[in-house]
Amino acid sequence: MDEQTDGQTDGGEHYFTADPAVPFKRAAVVAEVWGRRLELASGSGVFARGRLDVGTAILFRETQPPVLAPGSRVLDLGCGYGVIGLALAVCVPGAVVTAVDVNERALLLTRENAAALGLADRVTAATPDAVEAAGPGATYDEIWSNPPIRIGKEALHALLLTWLPRLAPGGRAVLVVGKNLGADSLQRWLGEQGFPTTRLASAKGFRVLESRRAGD
Repeated sequence: MDEQTDGQTDGGEHYFTADPAVPFKRAAVVAEVWGRRLELASGSGVFARGRLDVGTAILFRETQPPVLAPGSRVLDLGCGYGVIGLALAVCVPGAVVTAVDVNERALLLTRENAAALGLADRVTAATPDAVEAAGPGATYDEIWSNPPIRIGKEALHALLLTWLPRLAPGGRAVLVVGKNLGADSLQRWLGEQGFPTTRLASAKGFRVLESRRAGD
């Protein structure tokens, strides 16, 4: 996850640190997503502790839950405490969600939140390496993300080129990116990489982008 004002978490720890050193304290979050109220736990050392960040809130406000067949696979890329993936699991009955993050605390919180919502059977939270080990070559019908822009352009491009090629035929990725963090240049770059990208919405300095495979 990322947003304009959040480059770091508590104590100066970057939220994309695998094992943050700051003391771990949980903080409750109530998120309104697609007409549903989700009561979740966030925590120190994880992005957007104690709140729903602006970018993700705009992502929900400017989109509708996808209509997918039961058993469809969805990826929450850079899941944080899991709000995007959990919202998809709640609002898309039968969807199977994989939530990916490098931050071990984020994964722990996502698992706890999934269990509290009764979604543990359809939501899996894992590091990128664990996902690859469990199902190399797995494809996804949709990828949703508030991507970690502040890891830097090179790392971000590598991240997206790792996961976007896993879109199933006819699948799509939905991203929310701050305009001042390079949303428009990212949109152009994605197109150049074979993922034509359109702007679904623009609000409060953020773009909501939709990417598909060329030819789909």
